[in-house]
Amino acid sequence: MGLAVDVVKPYGKQKPMTYDSEKLARSINSACLSVRTPEGEAASTASHVARIVSLWVNSKPAITTHDIRRLVAQHLQRYHPDAAYYYLHQRRIL
Repeated sequence: MGLAVDVVKPYGKQKPMTYDSEKLARSINSACLSVRTPEGEAASTASHVARIVSLWVNSKPAITTHDIRRLVAQHLQRYHPDAAYYYLHQRRIL
């Protein structure tokens, strides 16, 4: 579900886009699965962290992808440190 918050990509690569909590949850879920988290746990963790981030996003008129990545990693660290590390660094790892 897209919120009326602009997400600004780094270096102006693309036009600002609308925040999408479902897309974020899929990305978090993928990070969890990449570090061999069971599917049910990955889905639950992704849903929970995406809800937390969405609450934060609602208070902002615009955010950057870096803001999202940093906040997700911070909250994911509590539930799954390996997935948090992977999520934060996946663009550098691959």
